[in-house]
Amino acid sequence: MSSNERQTVARKLVGFIRDEIPLAMNMDLQFQGCDEQHLAIAAPLVPNVNDKGCAFGGSLVSVMTITGWGLVELELRMRGLDCDVFVGESTVRYLEPVWSDFHSEARLADGANWATFFDTLAARGRARIEVSCHVPGTGDRPAATLAARFVAKRRPADAV
Repeated sequence: MSSNERQTVARKLVGFIRDEIPLAMNMDLQFQGCDEQHLAIAAPLVPNVNDKGCAFGGSLVSVMTITGWGLVELELRMRGLDCDVFVGESTVRYLEPVWSDFHSEARLADGANWATFFDTLAARGRARIEVSCHVPGTGDRPAATLAARFVAKRRPADAV
């Protein structure tokens, strides 16, 4: 698929996320961009603010988790595969406060690759993949990071 087709599928995916995950609607998550390597989802500060005036930690981890999940879901949709995707485990680090609108970027973790993921999914009906997410901070340092393992499991044909 072309870059434009990927953008269209990604925009529809973020619309789906907003429609199906009430938290995402309340956080006012918006599609920011994607390419073959990453997905980015934006969030305004106002609905995600804490009592100190900076981004709520729960919002930061939520947008990173949703962006990581979205990256895996996007690749599945690009291939026409119908799977349930779950976060299996994750580790979050908060490195500095976020005082303005923010976004999360997700990409495959070092050593992870789509070929192995899709080969395993084809052979076993389920597969897992490591994803790295971050919210940019000041300078070169991220404000928050999330290292996560996502699991995809094929839906039974009669469940579609």
